[in-house]
Amino acid sequence: MRKDKLYFLTFLSITIIYGLVASLAFHYLVKESSLKLLETHLVFSKKEAKSFSTLLSHQLSQNISKDTLITNIQKSLNGTDFEMGFLSIYDWSGKVIAHPDIKNVGLMASPNNSYVSSVNDDLTPKAFYDLLNTENGISSTEIIEKQSKVIALSSIQNSDWILAAHLRTDNIKSQVEDFKNQFLIVFLVMGLFIVIAAVVILRIFGSSYEKTLELKNEKLEDEVINLSKLNRAVGEYQQKVSEEKTNTEAESSASKKRLLTYIRNELVPVSTNDIAYIYTENTITYVVCNDKKRSTSNLSLDELSAQLDESFFFRANRQFIISIASIEKIVKYGNNQLKILVRPDSESSIIISKNKASQFKQWLNI
Repeated sequence: MRKDKLYFLTFLSITIIYGLVASLAFHYLVKESSLKLLETHLVFSKKEAKSFSTLLSHQLSQNISKDTLITNIQKSLNGTDFEMGFLSIYDWSGKVIAHPDIKNVGLMASPNNSYVSSVNDDLTPKAFYDLLNTENGISSTEIIEKQSKVIALSSIQNSDWILAAHLRTDNIKSQVEDFKNQFLIVFLVMGLFIVIAAVVILRIFGSSYEKTLELKNEKLEDEVINLSKLNRAVGEYQQKVSEEKTNTEAESSASKKRLLTYIRNELVPVSTNDIAYIYTENTITYVVCNDKKRSTSNLSLDELSAQLDESFFFRANRQFIISIASIEKIVKYGNNQLKILVRPDSESSIIISKNKASQFKQWLNI
């Protein structure tokens, strides 16, 4: 249950993070694509309006009659592309004198809503993009400019005519919506793939880690069981030693029953039954008793180990000899090593190496 909840929370977290990142990227890409589209249309429309007005001005300067020129202009505008933008010509009263749709010739243009606010300024793609986003629906003021905006005006010299460049706002908005839909599909598909792939990869690595963890747990459980057995064996052996003390004292043995130690210049005999552990430090041999009293000996650990009863004392390492009665607990230490906790506490750690651990277990009759 916990694993399933973890995977669900991971899936939910990845989905939320991706959703936030994708939302920011989506809006950025849609805006940048729309600005590029608008920039293309604006530049083309302004250049087209300027070039066409210059051409008409030149023809008027050649004394071509206006009626003939209007007829030729109308013929050239008929059937031009209505999808994105178009050109039209007005006189100074606002009457249409040439238009791609001949039905609009002679109609009056509305000055209120069919012109962008900055038509006489330098209209930027960003300004036009903001205009499209702030409009509530498509402008429909007059039939002539329905669903279009005049983005550039150019006066025709030698006449009272004005050439206007229109952009179809409805079709541009439709293109922007297409951008949004395409990007939305891409982000949804990509998000679905990323989230599913992330969860699958997490599941694979998670399963592998869980197997490794289970093996470690099994190994740790075995070590805990072994340590429990070892500690139990210590307790049993301590009890056995305690029961056999009387008999052991009565028997003759080569092992010593007392050690002659020193406290400063005073000679102090110490019973082996009272010794907790013996250790060396800076070439000095110290004997620590169960009551925490400490004295020194002139003998080395090797000499003492040979004289002490091996049933009661064990040479843990080069620094320590420990009594079975002083062992309080055995814990795992390092790489298959054992750490012995004694009473009273030792200032230095008592570590039994990996190689000597088996000998220690045999000493406890395990």
